[in-house]
Amino acid sequence: MNISKSLRVVALSLAAVCAFAADVTGKWTATMEGPRGAQTTTFNLKADGEKLTGTVEGARGGPAEISDGKISGDDISFAVVREVQGNQMKILYKGKVSGNELKMQVTREGADQSREIVAKRATS
Repeated sequence: MNISKSLRVVALSLAAVCAFAADVTGKWTATMEGPRGAQTTTFNLKADGEKLTGTVEGARGGPAEISDGKISGDDISFAVVREVQGNQMKILYKGKVSGNELKMQVTREGADQSREIVAKRATS
């Protein structure tokens, strides 16, 4: 196989991976029980190839920008940094998109425990 043909195969393979990336762009909501009752978190996500951007808004304050957002097929991951009582806290999200459902493991950086949340695509 010559180099030109090899490059075309690689380019087509990359295009196929991008074409099959999960469609996560839009608004997603998850409701979780907490010490203060049911809490709703809203995820406003925007996919651009394998890059994921957007905001997370919930009980811990206004919208926080997503950082380190990645999409690979139906797998996503991102982080959100919040300030709580003068200290910065980094929350890590890692999950999988399946249709109108987004299952994620949520972990505070440096902590051993995580919890699973399920967000649903918002219809409005």
